[in-house]
Amino acid sequence: MDRFFKLKENGTTVRTEVMAGLTTFMTMAYILAVNPNILSAFGSGATGMDWTSVFLATAIAAGVMTIAMGLFVNFPVALAPGMGLNAYFATVILASQGTFTYQMGLTAVFISGLIFIVLTVTKVRQMLLVAVPDSLKHAITVGIGLFIAIVGLKNSGLMTIAVEASNDIAKGKYTDLLSFESVIHIGSMHNVNVILCIVGLVLISALMVLKVRGAILFGILLTTVVGAFMHNPDGSSVVNFANLGRPETTWVPDLSKLTFGHFDFAGILNAGIISVIATFTFVELFDTFGTLVGTANRAGMMKDKAEGNKRVGKAMMVDAVGVSTGALVGTSTVTAFVESAAGVAEGGRTGLTAVTTGVCFLLALFLAPVAALIPGSATAAALIVVGVLMMQSVREIDFQDLVYGIPAFFIVALMPFTYNIANGISFGIVSYVLLATVANVGAKGQYKVHWMMWLLAVLVVARYAFLGGE
Repeated sequence: MDRFFKLKENGTTVRTEVMAGLTTFMTMAYILAVNPNILSAFGSGATGMDWTSVFLATAIAAGVMTIAMGLFVNFPVALAPGMGLNAYFATVILASQGTFTYQMGLTAVFISGLIFIVLTVTKVRQMLLVAVPDSLKHAITVGIGLFIAIVGLKNSGLMTIAVEASNDIAKGKYTDLLSFESVIHIGSMHNVNVILCIVGLVLISALMVLKVRGAILFGILLTTVVGAFMHNPDGSSVVNFANLGRPETTWVPDLSKLTFGHFDFAGILNAGIISVIATFTFVELFDTFGTLVGTANRAGMMKDKAEGNKRVGKAMMVDAVGVSTGALVGTSTVTAFVESAAGVAEGGRTGLTAVTTGVCFLLALFLAPVAALIPGSATAAALIVVGVLMMQSVREIDFQDLVYGIPAFFIVALMPFTYNIANGISFGIVSYVLLATVANVGAKGQYKVHWMMWLLAVLVVARYAFLGGE
């Protein structure tokens, strides 16, 4: 095992890697419940997708592709159906009022995966590693850290979002607030989930300060135990271990419900299919790049640029195959998960971390009741702490040189505050191309602008011009 995963070479051990893999799984386990809820419209059947079918697809796709990432790339990154893209997938179906089916949606995802395979084989995606300046790469790491932290803050209820109280707002719509209106608030300290998240933050932070190996994992487990002694407003326990022994608790998955190869190529010419494929492709391109580079930076893999770029390039191929594989088994876009940073923060440096996480996803098919016991507040606390760790890369950003500093700031600020990794990278790329060009014309510096950056800048502008903020 040491020879296969090169554990000593990467300064790690089997124990560390397994602990890191378990940590990554616990921070990602929520996708097993959230993805089926979103794609099945919370079991209503409005999208035509079955909750159980999507659950099976989620666990299988995440498990198989994450193990593949570990075995073929030796990279500590896990994959699963991506948040945001799954919501977009469901929204397109629901908004079409029956003209755009889930089979068409899966076909669009499958095609976007094939596009990624072509882009990866031709090494177009890998060019991003050379084209994007180092300061912007570090900004991506920091931005993802803040993005992860906001995910944790929001999921725990420690951060709340305001809406207009005077007007009725349709479900799924956004609202613009006036300049004097506050948007973000701190959650109620009487909310049991907020309290449990704070407990988790204290436990994980204390264990990390004490340099306890597996601090994040142990913090999640301890927070889960504490949750068993806390109660919701209705009197029920936040964590109820008695659920494991209930007759209705299902331990054996019904694989006959798995939807395999439900494609509709005949409907591919349906109006709007091109924009859907373009959106899936565009967002996945930048999301994956950001996640892989951010995780690789955090793991110290990019210190040797040649080797780091090579491994990230291989990871892009697994990710590309994962997109089409996910669609094949019946789920929306499978992508590299930013929560992988939690495992890296625990010391995960090789593919053994990913293999451990992948095995956990496959076991979740049989141990779903156990995974369901871990409260969202516990994993939310872990994500917030991971955000702290990823912020350390901010010292590598050259803010003194505004040609790098301004784009880097856009990346760091827009990722969390627009709740979208691709938005941050998009604005960073366009602003860097413009500012570097201005500086070069003004003879105030010779900044290298790779041709790929020019191409991406044009694509970004076209994307927002024709597809808006989708």
